[in-house]
Amino acid sequence: MRPHLPATVPAVAVAVTEATPAFAVIADDKFTRDVHTAVQVALDRFLDLVGTDEPALPPRIREVFVALGAAEAREDRGPEALLAALRMAARLLLRTASQSLARLRPVDTEELIDLSDAVSAYVAELAAASTDGYALQVREQAGEVDRRRQLAELLLRGDGMPDAVQAAAARIGWPDLNLVVPVLLPPDQARDARFRYGTDGLVVERGRDAVLLLRAGPRATRAALGTALAGRWAVISSATAWPQLPAAVRLAEQAAGLVGTDPGPVFVDDHLVALTLRGEPGALAVLTARRLAPLHDLRPAQRDNLLATLHAWLRHWGSRAEVSAELFVHPQTVSYRLKRLRDRYGTDLDDPAVRFELLVVLASHLGTSRRPGSAVAGREGQPFAAP
Repeated sequence: MRPHLPATVPAVAVAVTEATPAFAVIADDKFTRDVHTAVQVALDRFLDLVGTDEPALPPRIREVFVALGAAEAREDRGPEALLAALRMAARLLLRTASQSLARLRPVDTEELIDLSDAVSAYVAELAAASTDGYALQVREQAGEVDRRRQLAELLLRGDGMPDAVQAAAARIGWPDLNLVVPVLLPPDQARDARFRYGTDGLVVERGRDAVLLLRAGPRATRAALGTALAGRWAVISSATAWPQLPAAVRLAEQAAGLVGTDPGPVFVDDHLVALTLRGEPGALAVLTARRLAPLHDLRPAQRDNLLATLHAWLRHWGSRAEVSAELFVHPQTVSYRLKRLRDRYGTDLDDPAVRFELLVVLASHLGTSRRPGSAVAGREGQPFAAP
């Protein structure tokens, strides 16, 4: 048989593929190469066994067919197609061996029976290796599903111990869990989301909807999600540190109530003011953190003076005189503070939407600060008058 292997191997590979319906429809170069490799290895090893008492499949050969079975499980195909292909391969191997022997001399019945038994036993070993690989992969995938579900539950609760959460993330290949983007989806999009985002996302089905938890990265940016989910109903919250994920999911749920069933995607960031005005504290917290971020590195007294000045300036439409009168400070002091604010906020102070968000944030922030025992100083030692 050896002189004929260069022609026999591709012929058997094609015949096995075409005779197995599940394989015949696969148009993939890697799959074709894998089948060719498996046939080559199987025929080479069968011929090496002739006249020996060696085990049918030494580890290096067995691993080829274990990997073949595992690949079928990863592709979500049952083992039936692979076993049917091996049965076809057994018939072709017996035919090829019988014809090769018959070219040398007549073959009697006993020899054909012995040859048939040898081929059957050999292919049974190949099938056992492939089935083992399939079962191992299924168990691994089941374990992976459990690990991913455990992490998703920890993240959605938001109350896990940091070490436990980080360890659970590392077990699924997220070694540096930091920011996560939660996305609400209809339940019928859960399967597509699992396929689309693979190891980058966790999908939790909750009956009324599904939650995609996408780790921060190139696929989790606003632009990437807007493109990937264009025309689909989806509500996307902003990237959030994992302990705050429950609040971010709640914001997405509240935003979903604002937009109804219109196709999206919808970004929660675009509706923070509306949610704040509806009394959603989580929206106010996000908006406050975002709009006050340019001042986060200042000392509390400096920051409070600038915030009070900014609040008065916004309410008085930029009138330095009125700001000065309200805060009991010299107009030049107002000008100095406004220059510092410009240095930190830049052109955002010219954006009407940003200015309105700042008004909403400052009305709450300074209102809280002025409660008894927490007055914000204007003129040194004096609390600001209520606006």
